[in-house]
Amino acid sequence: MNIVTGAMGSLIPKLGELLVEEYKLHKRVKKDVEFLRKELESMHAALIKVGEVPQDKLDRQVKLWADEVRELSYDMEDVVDKFLIRVEGIQQPHDNTGRFKELKNKMVGLFKKGKNHHRIADAIKEIKEQLEEVAARRDRNKVIVPNPTEPIAIDPCLRALYPEARELVGIYGKRDQELMRLLSMEGDDASDKRLKKVSIVGFGGLGKTTLARAVYEKIKGDFDCRAFVPVGQNPDMKKVLRDILIDLGNPHSDLAMLDANQLIKKLHEFLENKRYLVIIDDIWDEKLWEGINFAFPNRNNLGSRLITTTRIVSVSNSCCSSNDDSVYQMEPLSVDDSRRLFCKRIFTDENGCPNEFEQVSRDILKKCGGVPLAIITIASALADGQKMKTKYEWDILLQSLGSGLTEDNSLEEMRRILAFSYSNLPSHLKTCLLYLCIYPEDSTIYRDKLIWKWVAEGFVHHQNQGSSLFLLGLNYFNQLINRSMIQPIYDGNGEAYACRVHDMVLDLICNLSHEAKFVNLLDGTRNISCRRLSLQKRNEDHQAKPLTDIKSMSRMRSITIFPPAIKLMPSLSRFEVLRVLDLSGCNLGENSSLQLNLKDVGHLTHLRYLGLEGTKISKLPTDIGKLQFLEVLDLGNNRNLNELPSTVCNFRRLIYLNLVGCQVVPPVGVLQNLTAIEVLRGILVSLNIIAQELGNLKRLRELNILFNDGSLELYEGFVKSLCNLHHIESLIIGCNPRETSSFEVMDLLGERWVPPVHLREFESSMPSELSALRGWIKRDPSHLSNLSELILWLVKDVQQDDVEIIGGLLCLRRLLILTSTHQTQRLLVIRADGFRCMVEFHLDCGSATQILFEPGALPRAESVVISLGVRVAKEDGNRGFDLGLQGNLLSLRRDVCVYMYCGGARVGEAKEAEAAVRRALEAHPNHPGIYIYKTPCIAEGAHDDDLCVDEVDDDDFSDDEEN
Repeated sequence: MNIVTGAMGSLIPKLGELLVEEYKLHKRVKKDVEFLRKELESMHAALIKVGEVPQDKLDRQVKLWADEVRELSYDMEDVVDKFLIRVEGIQQPHDNTGRFKELKNKMVGLFKKGKNHHRIADAIKEIKEQLEEVAARRDRNKVIVPNPTEPIAIDPCLRALYPEARELVGIYGKRDQELMRLLSMEGDDASDKRLKKVSIVGFGGLGKTTLARAVYEKIKGDFDCRAFVPVGQNPDMKKVLRDILIDLGNPHSDLAMLDANQLIKKLHEFLENKRYLVIIDDIWDEKLWEGINFAFPNRNNLGSRLITTTRIVSVSNSCCSSNDDSVYQMEPLSVDDSRRLFCKRIFTDENGCPNEFEQVSRDILKKCGGVPLAIITIASALADGQKMKTKYEWDILLQSLGSGLTEDNSLEEMRRILAFSYSNLPSHLKTCLLYLCIYPEDSTIYRDKLIWKWVAEGFVHHQNQGSSLFLLGLNYFNQLINRSMIQPIYDGNGEAYACRVHDMVLDLICNLSHEAKFVNLLDGTRNISCRRLSLQKRNEDHQAKPLTDIKSMSRMRSITIFPPAIKLMPSLSRFEVLRVLDLSGCNLGENSSLQLNLKDVGHLTHLRYLGLEGTKISKLPTDIGKLQFLEVLDLGNNRNLNELPSTVCNFRRLIYLNLVGCQVVPPVGVLQNLTAIEVLRGILVSLNIIAQELGNLKRLRELNILFNDGSLELYEGFVKSLCNLHHIESLIIGCNPRETSSFEVMDLLGERWVPPVHLREFESSMPSELSALRGWIKRDPSHLSNLSELILWLVKDVQQDDVEIIGGLLCLRRLLILTSTHQTQRLLVIRADGFRCMVEFHLDCGSATQILFEPGALPRAESVVISLGVRVAKEDGNRGFDLGLQGNLLSLRRDVCVYMYCGGARVGEAKEAEAAVRRALEAHPNHPGIYIYKTPCIAEGAHDDDLCVDEVDDDDFSDDEEN
């Protein structure tokens, strides 16, 4: 199913299913179904051709014909699904307690079956007549489906991901010179303690947000608190103020209850005696700024900085009304920087452009006008890791770009450039991209939730039997990154766990979606005219009535609601064919004034996706078991939810179940029926029989399990089940509360479990030793050859051999080890020949250990967290507090955090250790953020008998965060 072909992709296989003997359709009906299938296959191919032609080049008659066929495909799929639900419902086993009752149920079943066959026969006959009418109208009006130019083939591999801020050419020069001078962060004005405001202004796509983010990351460590808050075109004052407070580190639960004036007062009081850095991104409204500005103390005199970005000159002038303030006019990239960015995106080398492409590349760049968004998007349409595109294809692209970008026509021409990039997407990627318009501006869109929605909507189809729909959807997500249509957000492991949509791309896809009647974005004031709905009520004070367009609701397939728009939601019983319902974050708890009755969810028999994360529910209705087609059930972060109804066992199509943040122990017998499940998160296990049921989930790829009450029998049952799960890629094991039993699950895993070769993530918060790792590696090192993330929270001790064994894991990118005792070896050396792919390194061995980095160690690490036992470092060797940080770890780009355990050390020794660490890190060429946390020392002059090297809790650390 996609924007181009409607429901064709999923409908045609379903028509094939109807022809099988199981459904026993009448011969005449089978003939009609076969006719429909062949006719729709032909139309499907024609619609794909239509989708490959830019919208502005399509004939109006072709558009009308395509719209008719798409709408008809949706209606047809609804008819087929209703039939399948009724028939399969009849085939469900009955709880018969007597021969008379059994005979009665059989008679009722046969009657219903006959009735259903008549219904589908009539419906198919009607659809056939409509389809013939549409085809005849096409022939009468001589609608000719165009044959488009062969589209540019884009490399499907992920070879050129969207550049991070540090890789955008030109950024460092601007940041370090002009903008930093205006902020008085360097040079003669560095001692200026007055509040300074700088507004970055320029038209869309120039990189204002990227520049602001780059500055923020460099200087944020100089301030007591900091915030980076996006605003956008349709802001809510209260939300903006709350976001600033939360980002600054003041997340009080009463913020939601305060009005704008109270929030301004609270923010003013919070900042009055603090040196703060606040960036407010993408302001469009002068009045909004005037309200926000009252919250920032002007006589702070602590060297605070306030940065705004905007496209509107009058807004930037309003943001900088005093003599101490400055407006920074964002300029396009220079010709040289534009060329470097363009070539680096395509060839990976800024000097890699072949001679025959020099002139056409100059002409393309001229039309891009030095705008980074335009350059990256167009370069992404030409990037190919397999072979060089022909010059002919480059010339076609050049001819499609219009007159070129200038400040006067920037919006129109940027849309043309983005529309060209959109038109070169395959049809399935167009659909997936347009779907992103359901999210409000500046949203952080989490990858996994998005992909599961794509799956439930039918945008992702099996390429072969047994393949994972999620993994195919992940490929789609990564291809959109590869095309630079979405901007990735990376985690510490360097993996894109979420994305954002540039506001100009969002503007484009919202317009395209509206034109194609793909998604409606509603605030309670417009009529419903399509089959997908996104409720984004922005103004909390606006009193809107619930939607009442019943006719349209009966055809609605997808609803996503963002708080507080839940107030607009009508009764669930009004929706007949709903497939996706996402209420995440909406308050459905007992103390909510909302009248939405979750009991009606049982009526949504077509539902594939049900998102109830963070809705404060405490109970699920029994009728939820009627959702036979349900594939995704997200119940995460509902602390009061502690049970599932036994009817959950009916979810034989369920692929994803999230219970993280709940307290749910599944009923006995439920898990063994979820045979299609691939992802099971946050399951709480306290009975051996439930642990054994896990062994039936043969398709499980991700398992996040919590043990409520540990015993040897329970652990053995779990490990035995785990040995049957041959597709596990991610395994997270925890305990609730933390386990204190002497029986350790890690020991059993080391003895009895052989990790599958595709295991990529392993995490345990159970008390353990590293013996399991040693056992796996000694048995067969290849079984951990794809392990990229290893997290062990309560390791009893770490020895040098352990460090070297783990360092030999070739794909390991993220490591976190926290010891629970001080039995660890006194000196651990991180050698140059290990951890070759490590990106995020976290090794906290408490007060008993000093960690030392050899020259060349961690060649790719961007973030490092380590511990330093001050007393141990002082007593051992002649190195003092040299950890090998100076001149090493040259890839550090983010943060270095050092936990200094000062127990047993004198104050002077702790100061000496901190000074040595700080000197080494401040000399680093990449200037990473420096965070040092210290435990208390003994006072100077205390007797040696008073020295203590006992372990301390994390809560005992003094918060000495500096840069």
